[in-house]
Amino acid sequence: MTSSLSRRTALLATLALLATTACWGSTFFLIKDLLDRVPTVDFLAVRFLIAGLVMLAIAPRAVARLAPGVRNRALVLGGVYGVAQILQTAGLAHTSASVSGFITGLYVVATPLLAAVLLRTRITGATWGAVLLATAGLGVLTLDGLSIGYGEAITLVAAVLYALHIVGLGAWSRPADALGMSILQLLVIAVICLVAALVSGAPGVVLPERGGDWASLVYMALVAGAAALLAQTWAQAHLAPTRSAIIMSMEPVFATFFAVLLGGESLTARMLVGGAMVLTAMLVVELVPRRRIEGEVTHLAV
Repeated sequence: MTSSLSRRTALLATLALLATTACWGSTFFLIKDLLDRVPTVDFLAVRFLIAGLVMLAIAPRAVARLAPGVRNRALVLGGVYGVAQILQTAGLAHTSASVSGFITGLYVVATPLLAAVLLRTRITGATWGAVLLATAGLGVLTLDGLSIGYGEAITLVAAVLYALHIVGLGAWSRPADALGMSILQLLVIAVICLVAALVSGAPGVVLPERGGDWASLVYMALVAGAAALLAQTWAQAHLAPTRSAIIMSMEPVFATFFAVLLGGESLTARMLVGGAMVLTAMLVVELVPRRRIEGEVTHLAV
């Protein structure tokens, strides 16, 4: 009975993480349009500030219920994610979006490496195969060429920080703490992005002027921001970090899907092949039996 309940919970967590990834993927063509009128760091600051404040208003006691140690971990995780957002954004100014997407997706490789070092997690051969297949699929899906420069280097640092965030959530999150941890993370991310916006040179924070831009921003704040981070935090309390990373490597596949469906882009053979490779990698890690030690989430104390 317990084993059946555990499998059901893991399946729900996988579906929640997949839904989260789909939400993130749905924002790419919206962000591309919005950033023509609003600076990137200003957009990020407003997005995460709305998400954090709305969540805090809905559940004001969730943060207070967190134990001091859990609160500290949420602050650390929010800081890691916020810095990763800034570095990824800065990298975009010095490299193409496709290269940025591929390098950012390398968190799927960095996650098992960090999990092995920090959590002493053993990764099976099948899982490593899925990691490599997902990485190759990301390359087919996004890359037209790759050279290493300043933009690529800081984007790679961002990818490592995203992997660290995934490993940290896997180690520290508990289902009962998911709401409070999500709110704190969102607020920390908002503060970091707000500081970056204020020191970027322009006076104050630039806000959208069009109603459609505000609608996109609110969607990205509440659905692809607050709800998605809450689902990720809860899901990672039940899933191993490497498994989570491979599931989340579906983000560019969903981004391509929504870009074709709603953004007017044309479907190409590369999109189909790359997407199929990433999807296969996710199915491998979900369907191939895993050793017990890999399926467990190791919780660390601060």
